[in-house]
Amino acid sequence: MEQFNPGLRNLINLGKSYEKAVSAMVLAGKQYFDAVSKIGENAAISPVSRELGVVLMEISDVHRKVNIELEENFRLFHREVIAELERKTDMDVKYMTATFKRYQTEHKMKQDSLERSQSDLKKLRRKSQGKNASKYESKENECLETLTHRQMDMQKFIAEGCREALLEEKRRFCFLVDKHCNFSYQISNFHEKARELLTENLSTWQDKCGDAANVPDSVMSMIEGLRTPASNTPQASPALQHHNRANSDAMIPAPPAPPQTSPLANMFNQQTSRREERESEYSNEDSGLSRSVSMATGLNHIDRRPKVRTIFPHKSGNNNTLLSFEEGDIISLLIPDERDGWLYGELQKNKQRGWFPSSYCRVYTELAVNNSMSSLCIQAAGVTVCCVCRGGNPFATVKLRPTVTNDRSAPLI
Repeated sequence: MEQFNPGLRNLINLGKSYEKAVSAMVLAGKQYFDAVSKIGENAAISPVSRELGVVLMEISDVHRKVNIELEENFRLFHREVIAELERKTDMDVKYMTATFKRYQTEHKMKQDSLERSQSDLKKLRRKSQGKNASKYESKENECLETLTHRQMDMQKFIAEGCREALLEEKRRFCFLVDKHCNFSYQISNFHEKARELLTENLSTWQDKCGDAANVPDSVMSMIEGLRTPASNTPQASPALQHHNRANSDAMIPAPPAPPQTSPLANMFNQQTSRREERESEYSNEDSGLSRSVSMATGLNHIDRRPKVRTIFPHKSGNNNTLLSFEEGDIISLLIPDERDGWLYGELQKNKQRGWFPSSYCRVYTELAVNNSMSSLCIQAAGVTVCCVCRGGNPFATVKLRPTVTNDRSAPLI
């Protein structure tokens, strides 16, 4: 028992270190899975990796719940084990000191009584050796009986003290075992709950990443639409086209640097070459057409311009020369020629004009009505875009996330 309380104090210090280590682990886990969740949010923007981004966010959320449960269990550990041990240790030092002093006092009193009885017996025996031996015989018997009784009382006191000391030792070890059994039960419940949380959707998560080459149907339909060439592309008048080419550089400057490349970056190259061929035909047939049409007149004929449909949202920020739009908006091209990856057009829903990246859109197929209104025909810009990646790319089967526009390369007017 002399080593119990110092050992208990050392145990308390180790328990506090254990709490600090778990708190640091929980904090590090929280930061780690916050980062995983942010990566999942970025992946959720992509039309190909949207499901995987959702899975990453769900996994992060489950691990956050597990860390919260672990933190709560160690709060209970501190309150029910460490704090209780610290309180009991302080009380036990006072109790053991007072109990030991009381035991020493009682033991000394009994020892003194026993020694007095032994001294009285020796005196009577010396006196009984004289002439009057029978006179001291009865007193000697009484003294011997008193001595025997006090010896038995002394032995009983020592035995009871030993029993109490052993019981006190057992009580303290029972206290330790009981507290740690409760903590073990709490940790067992924590692991069971964590197992349920982690395995509930584990098979579903695993299925999502089982095939990296699997592409959603919506993306496949978009790719197939890009592969399918359209016919009867409506063209602008040759005079208006020539006027736009002569004045576009002076009126509206193109962005100085191209945005990041994309599989859709060359979407209008073939359309531009075909338009130039048709312009030469128009020029030969109608050489007398006036070339004094103003820029404003050409920009007002929006319905005859080729159109595109946006496939990603775009924000202009503080740059007034850029065009903001949402996914699925229709834009009429005011300047069909692509300038370093940028196009200039007018958004149909609010008539705003500005530059936008060509990789954010694809050709829009619309229904054009003829002059007699008797029939409908499909007209679209005939463009075929090849998105096949060549070379030894180890991630060739993985679809990339959409291009992000560098708005700082936008023009200043």
